This record gives sequence, structure tokens and C-alpha cells, in this order.
Amino acid sequence: MRQIVSGLILLLAVTGMTASTASAEPDRSAVVAGAAGGERLITLTRWDSTRQWRRGERAGTAVRDGRLAFDQPVATASVGGRSYDVARWTSPWVEPGYAFTELIASWSTQTPKDSWVEVKVRGRHGSGDRTTWDTIARWTSGDRHLLRTTGSGQSDDGTTVAVDTWRASGLVGYQVRLSLGRRAGASYQPSLDLATAMASRLPSSAGPTSAAGPARGTVLQVPRYSQMVHSGHYPRWGGGGEAWCSPTSTSMVLGYYDRLPPPRRYRWVPDGHVDPWVDHAARMTYDHAYDGTGNWPFNTAYAAPLAGKAFVTRLRSVREAERFLAAGIPVVISLAFGPGQLDGAPISSSNGHLLVVVGVRDNGNVVVNDPAADTRRHVRRTYDRGQLERLWLEASGGLAYVITDPAHPLPEGPATNW
Repeated sequence: MRQIVSGLILLLAVTGMTASTASAEPDRSAVVAGAAGGERLITLTRWDSTRQWRRGERAGTAVRDGRLAFDQPVATASVGGRSYDVARWTSPWVEPGYAFTELIASWSTQTPKDSWVEVKVRGRHGSGDRTTWDTIARWTSGDRHLLRTTGSGQSDDGTTVAVDTWRASGLVGYQVRLSLGRRAGASYQPSLDLATAMASRLPSSAGPTSAAGPARGTVLQVPRYSQMVHSGHYPRWGGGGEAWCSPTSTSMVLGYYDRLPPPRRYRWVPDGHVDPWVDHAARMTYDHAYDGTGNWPFNTAYAAPLAGKAFVTRLRSVREAERFLAAGIPVVISLAFGPGQLDGAPISSSNGHLLVVVGVRDNGNVVVNDPAADTRRHVRRTYDRGQLERLWLEASGGLAYVITDPAHPLPEGPATNW
């Protein structure tokens, strides 16, 4: 198999940056092996039904009404100096059918009071040898009791964690382990509605620009929010401005579904702050391990209980994203670009940026809500299809947040990545 070496996914918020060179995502840069012949190999496995949860090994967890819930403790853990009861679920071994180089997990949970979910993965080589378990994240929906974190590093046996992305050298299988924790002696029940794992093996180049597809002439009425109007807000959660493209994009999709959090959730934001739900989203997606709001699955984990379902995946082209637009689903994408590479952008460059794809013009060019605009009025943009597609696929491998509500089911038809 031909090995194509590529530095996918540039990123990390740099303090002191001007608005012309915004950066809002963690450093996920790495050398990865590409797929043979330029094929974009992406496989998403999901667990979100009674039948699917029951395929896994349960230890202290129970399946109720399609959810995986804490039932009884099987272990204890000390976190932040406090003791927690723990229950676990371990997936069956998953083999995508090729040697993958990256895996991104995502989840939708209810973590009441002082409770959390911990996500771990391990892999299997073609020889049958297994890697050790690596911790991807410990997630909680609030920040009163614990701080949500990721487990960057853990470089051993050919694997490493880059914030939210698990990197490996050609593994052929993997398992996911989900641990539910609650304060020792408590009776409340943290639970999971959805867990996904997206494995991929990608070429370094985007290839030819895709032809316009089923969403040609469609523009979804997604509300427009600017990250820049929050500049200087809450330095302990990134400081707004260039650092908040991800929670601003996530909030635009929630606003489209009329699923923003209720005002009581963000009443702590002072009067006069424009779009205070964006400040709230930044706080509730903040990763205290790398100090930023650009963690991909943290954003979908925040959105999922509000909207209905949300997960991280990769798409192969703008044409594939059009299937979501045609179904009424806007898509958040991650890209990076240098000076002169993205005509019409409100900033000159970014080594990691997220925006919302909301439509496609009759000529195939892509309509977006770009939160890097200085005000709401300037958020709606139209970008050249070829430029946007290349910058998206070559920077993040086609990374996308898929957020849906009950009225907008996923596109029908065969797909390995949703």
C-alpha cells in the first residue's frame, strides 16, 4: 500500500493573535499514513439503541429505553480528591475493514449533579496484539463539581492522544470503554443516549473539486452570530473573539433548530452581552486540559441534549455535505487557510477555524455562516467551492459536526460515515 505522508489538522489558539490571523482549535498536528489511491476511508460506528447497547459488555450498567445508565457500582475512583462510584460498558471489537490511522469518539450524555463519563479506547494490530487503554476524555455537562478534560499524550505502543483525536499506526480494530461515575453513595443515574467512534485513513490531498449535488440552490435560514463581538469576554474560558469560533458555530445550529439553552442557563452573563448563549456555550465546551473551546466532541456533547442528536464525523466532499443540506441539516466544518487562500473571508488566515455550511449557490459555490465576521450582519458569506473544499479536506480531513433535531433525521441511503 502506498504511504502518503501528510500533516493533517493544524491548530491551537495563540495568545496575542489579531483578528486577521485567528486560531481557535487545539494542536492536533501529526504525521499520518494516507489511503491507497487517494481513497478517503471513513467508518463511523454508533451505539444508540437498546439492541446496540446490549451488544457491549456491561459491568454495573443497564440498558433502559434505548439509553445506557448507571445501575450499580462495580469500582471506585478518586477524581479531584473526591471518591466516585463507577459502572462501565465496553464495546465489542470493531473492525472497519482497513488499517486506520485516526479515531475520534463522540457521545451524548446526561450527567446530573456530581457525575461524569470517561471515554477510553484501545486497539488491535493485524498480528492480534492489543494496545493499552488510552483515556480520551472525562466529560461532565457542568463545571460546578469537576472540570471536563482530555488526555493528550499517553504515547506508548504506537498510539497517542492529540486532544480529542486518537492516533495510531495502522491498527485494524478497536474497542471503546465508557465509564459512568457518580459521587460515592449517591443514587442519581448518569446515562448515555449515544456514543460513536469514527475511524479513518485519509490521503494528504483533496483531489478534484466535487460537482454540485442535491443542495444546489438551497440556503438554510441559519441565524447569524459573530464570535468577534465577544472579544475579551471571560478570559478563563478563552477570552472570546478569535478563540470562540466553535461554540459560536455550534450555537448557530442550535438557534436554527430553536434549541438554544433556556435563559436561566445563561443568566450569569451580564446584561448587555450580545448573544449571551454563546458565552454559555464557550463555558460549557471549554476543555480545561488544553485550555480552549475548540474540542470537537465537547461541542457535539454540549449540543446533543439540547438538539436531540449530535456527533463528530468526517465527510468526503462538499457534495457529501450537500446530502445534509438537502435534508435541512446545516453542518459545522473545520478548516485552515493562509493569506489569499480563501477569497472573501473576514480574516486573512487561520491555522484552525470552524464555520457553518448553510447552502449552495446555483453555480455550486458554498454559502456559509462564518463567525469570524466582525458583526452579525457580515456573517453570511459565499466561498469558492474548490477553495473551501480543499482547505477543509486537507486541514482537518473533512471534519464535521452533525447536529440534528427530531424533525430532521439523517439523510437516507448507504453511508459509512453517519
